Amino acid sequence: MSGPQIASVTEFSGQPIHAPGGPPLLEARNITVRFGGVVAVKDISLAVRPGEILGLIGPNGAGKTTLFNALTGFVRASEGTVTLNGRDITHAQPQVRAKLGMARTFQVERPFEDLSVLENVLVAAFLKYRGRAAENHAYDVLERVGLADRAAQPASQLNLARRRRLELAKALALEPRLLFLDESIAGLNPPGQQEMVALIRQLAQSGLGIVMVEHIMHVIMSLSDHVICMAFGERLAEGDPHDVAAHPDVIRAYLGDDDD
Repeated sequence: MSGPQIASVTEFSGQPIHAPGGPPLLEARNITVRFGGVVAVKDISLAVRPGEILGLIGPNGAGKTTLFNALTGFVRASEGTVTLNGRDITHAQPQVRAKLGMARTFQVERPFEDLSVLENVLVAAFLKYRGRAAENHAYDVLERVGLADRAAQPASQLNLARRRRLELAKALALEPRLLFLDESIAGLNPPGQQEMVALIRQLAQSGLGIVMVEHIMHVIMSLSDHVICMAFGERLAEGDPHDVAAHPDVIRAYLGDDDD
């Protein structure tokens, strides 16, 4: 079976790293996504508060990415509603959601390879700033993700770990209140994983709400305040990471014969 193994679902360490609270930044109610006659996501509801990390887990094809895309506007929900800071954004385009405080990374990084690292971040910074203010903001973001010393380097020369941080920097340049991370840690070597985990912890501690899709179970379980496990498009289990990891249906899902 590809993807996470059951040992890494049940064996993890980590304690809550912050105290999320306040009214939800994001509320999704009864989200359903259909592609023709196929129901990819069925009746999922969730909420994310400032400083909270919500982990979405499940076997391959469980519907995590489709839900992720529906929440960020890259897939249209067939049913249900999405609100951001109390504003209905169910039918809003991704660029509108970005202006309202939502940003995301992508599983496959696609930097502008002919541009420098700084110029890549400037593309996003220009949504908020102009001129020297945009450049100063982009530098500040690069410092935040540990890439300031690579500002003049062509993006095409970055290794995987730095490309992941550049992807994150482009999202942070939008000054989001809610950040969606799509497989930001998978594929990194152990030092790269540790660096990204530390960075995500800092972002949450600063009050940023975070939604993560990640296949490295010990990472997402140790980072998340709240976990939703999906299977076949439906919610299989939800709650505290330790409780979800020990749930019989979750264990059964990861021990199944087939991933989707």
